[in-house]
Amino acid sequence: MYIISLFQKVDVAEKIKNAPDGGYQIGVLIGSFIPFVVLIGLAYWMYNSAKKRDKNGY
Repeated sequence: MYIISLFQKVDVAEKIKNAPDGGYQIGVLIGSFIPFVVLIGLAYWMYNSAKKRDKNGY
């Protein structure tokens, strides 16, 4: 659990403030949102699979 907390302590505002150009800022923002997008996709997949399982009567 400690290792995961090390990865989560990223200060996005500090990275954007020290960014060399606009492309880097966009990359930092996209990179910070990727974990949330993956979690939403996983939740949607789990919801659909459970819904199909319930529909089929398993």
